[in-house]
Amino acid sequence: ILGSHDSFSYWVDEKSPVGPDQATAIKRLARISLVRKIIKKWSVTQNLTFKEQLEGGIRYFDLRVSSKPGEIGQEIYFIHGLFGIKVWDGLKEMNSFLEHHPKEVIFLDFNHFYAMDDSHHHFLINRIHSAFKSKLCCVECVEYVTLLYMWEKKHQVLIFYHHPLYQEYPFLWPGNKMPAPWANTTNVHKLLQFLETTLGERSRYGTFHVSQAILTPRVKTIARHLVRGLKNTLVHRNLPMILNWVKAQKPGVMGVNIITSDFVELVDFAATVIALNDLLLEEDES
Repeated sequence: ILGSHDSFSYWVDEKSPVGPDQATAIKRLARISLVRKIIKKWSVTQNLTFKEQLEGGIRYFDLRVSSKPGEIGQEIYFIHGLFGIKVWDGLKEMNSFLEHHPKEVIFLDFNHFYAMDDSHHHFLINRIHSAFKSKLCCVECVEYVTLLYMWEKKHQVLIFYHHPLYQEYPFLWPGNKMPAPWANTTNVHKLLQFLETTLGERSRYGTFHVSQAILTPRVKTIARHLVRGLKNTLVHRNLPMILNWVKAQKPGVMGVNIITSDFVELVDFAATVIALNDLLLEEDES
């Protein structure tokens, strides 16, 4: 399954205050508009909108959300350094795609929450339910959730919610059903070793698994390449090697399941991940 990292970050508002996911020192510096422009360079990890990602084959979405401190009401926004679009607008865009493609299934992984109390969470969860209604798949044994199962039930959306309130809603899957180990490195060789190791350690049954094929800039990385941004500093140079690793993988119980990347439209990342499914068809035929 093809996924995107920080899926919503194709647009962030450099005119907005820096988000609560950033350190106090960064918030102070970001009062300078030039600093916010630099933050934007390093916060954007995708070029394509949700609709464009869906049309390109993305089915797993990595989501970070936040309220806007000081704003009246409980509106929730996507966030990565800077605030993105309203979550509600993103959900509606996804639902529109699903309405036109009734056999497609998507995974929404809400894994980071900022400046949110329980009332914010209930507001967001109600938004999720309002957007997708009967398309939502209630928690089930992972092995039961085949495409055939989803089609029979007319379900199209699995929501993973990394907060204890998931227990109060049958359509929220616990975050531990979607482990996504993170290498946290700028070194592509260390990244690939980490991906191999975590695949070897993945649970044989009962969970999905995300291989995050991403490199993460350090503070010194950003300081050395302030105006170049993430794509020009880390992604362009290393994506071919990451793609070679993807080509060598096999899907299945102890193989790859969901693979995420930054700037998913670069090289042939999407086509390469999707093509791995052909190996499953070959196994069935044999």
